[in-house]
Amino acid sequence: MIKLSIITINYNNDVGLQKTIESVVSQSFVGFEYIVIDGGSTDLSVEIIKKYSAKINYWVSEKDNGIYNAMNKGIKVANGQYCLFLNSGDMLYNNTVLEDAFSLASQTDIIYGNLLFTYPNGAKRKGVMPSKLTFRHMMHDTLWHPVSFIKTKLFTSIGLFDEQYSIVADYDFFVRALLIHKVTTRKVNKIIAIFSQDGVSAEPSNLKKINEQRRSIQLRYFSKHDVDDALKINAVEKLWKRVKRRIGI
Repeated sequence: MIKLSIITINYNNDVGLQKTIESVVSQSFVGFEYIVIDGGSTDLSVEIIKKYSAKINYWVSEKDNGIYNAMNKGIKVANGQYCLFLNSGDMLYNNTVLEDAFSLASQTDIIYGNLLFTYPNGAKRKGVMPSKLTFRHMMHDTLWHPVSFIKTKLFTSIGLFDEQYSIVADYDFFVRALLIHKVTTRKVNKIIAIFSQDGVSAEPSNLKKINEQRRSIQLRYFSKHDVDDALKINAVEKLWKRVKRRIGI
């Protein structure tokens, strides 16, 4: 069985797509298939896909119904034991990262690592995931899909991405997986991917919509009291960390 299916979705982002594909096809790890789902781009995306077609196991370019509809299309044709979603513009951290992440055999449901954020002004920030993905963590943050190797069978037992959530369906999936179904997880303490902060979820104009959808998801599964209590505790802890930094302790 193929160890991993890497799924890239794209729409009119030819420059980003080129970077993403190059980071995938240059990997030292060979036990994966590569799937590209394009939403009917009118730029040079299809030409770029064709350029690398010998190293792409499956691709399609056709109109879709949004980000998660495209990701679900990728899942439905995936043959790997795990899926990794690396959308156009995002890149694997280096040429050996897949080999490093899969160096040890694992039956874990979700294997995850850290993420390097890059910004249009050239700034960079390392995002470090916790070793334990608790309820409190998931109420104020999420698990980032570009660094998450998800057992493909979970999309059958738990369900696909819920397309009613146009921006944060991956958050909904991870809440279901981690907090409702309590799947097993293992952290690899390495940077897995580079995430460019110029996509849909990074748009300031989408922040209100993201927060509204996240709140809807939280209250879909948990009581308002439990959610608000977790958020209050996290807010107090963040404030205390800022105070300690300010006074030097």
